[in-house]
Amino acid sequence: MKRQNVRTLSLVVCTFTYLLIGAAVFDALESDTERKRCEFLTEMKENLLKKYNISDEHYKMIEIVIIENKPHKAGPQWKFAGAFYFATVVLAMIGYGHSTPVTIGGKAFCMAYAMVGIPLGLVMFQSIGERLNKFASVLIRRAKRYMQCKRIEATEMNLMLATGMLSSVIITTGAAVFSRYEGWTYFDSFYYCFVTLTTIGFGDYVALQNDQALIKNPGYVALSFVFILFGLAVVAASINLLVLRFMTMNAEDVRREDNELQSASHHVLTLDGEVLSVTGKLLAGHVLLDCNDQADQVSVCSCTCLGPTRCHNQLLQLEPVYYPSGSSLKVKRASV
Repeated sequence: MKRQNVRTLSLVVCTFTYLLIGAAVFDALESDTERKRCEFLTEMKENLLKKYNISDEHYKMIEIVIIENKPHKAGPQWKFAGAFYFATVVLAMIGYGHSTPVTIGGKAFCMAYAMVGIPLGLVMFQSIGERLNKFASVLIRRAKRYMQCKRIEATEMNLMLATGMLSSVIITTGAAVFSRYEGWTYFDSFYYCFVTLTTIGFGDYVALQNDQALIKNPGYVALSFVFILFGLAVVAASINLLVLRFMTMNAEDVRREDNELQSASHHVLTLDGEVLSVTGKLLAGHVLLDCNDQADQVSVCSCTCLGPTRCHNQLLQLEPVYYPSGSSLKVKRASV
């Protein structure tokens, strides 16, 4: 089996194994808390229904009003600042879900906008990531030259370490900023930054949703946009290195397999449908007898073109001669 097929199969097996392990861990960590919260909320609902004598229909209406009114607490979401925030989230494939188009025209334009914007954003982030890797390689070479290292070339591990450190700095710094402005704990802010820059975008934590920040705090809005765009570019640089590494491994395997095929083809001759190696072994169609047999007749075609031959101090020199259709391809014998 080819190395590429083995690697692909291994990746599929490892991915599904990783999914199973993740499901088991999330089940162990979250299911019990989910059950307790569900029981608590159900008890709170029953107490409210009894205390205020609310019917089930009215309670469902109150739920709908609260849920629908939640996005409006942050202020207008579809003025230019909020629309630009939404467009950025779509292009970056984060998809918080904090605000979504409700009109038919808005939904149709969102789909068309995403079809063009997502590839454009991927190419842009990929290009910025490549430039960042180039800049990092220059800095690494200068640092190695300053430290008088024997090898001043920037290796893939050096670049991955540099981009990884830069990503960590961006996430930790952004977590501190969002913790201050949003009132979250530092861990929750770190979680938000990680989910955002990896484009997971659960939407359980969304910035710019408090105190009408989209309108009243333009500096914070600009800082949030810079964090998202620059952070995604740095993460793209790291991913670019991983993708290049994997592509290099595949290219090496393809080149190695091509070389093996070329090397094998140099040792095989195909004569009128027969496959004969240069060592004198017939690979398909005939079986050669031992040359020491005096009654041996050597032929590479379906007939017996040669009579009895002796193999002492002699070898067969193959000279392909092309005859009209239906003629046999003979082998010329030469003495050593």
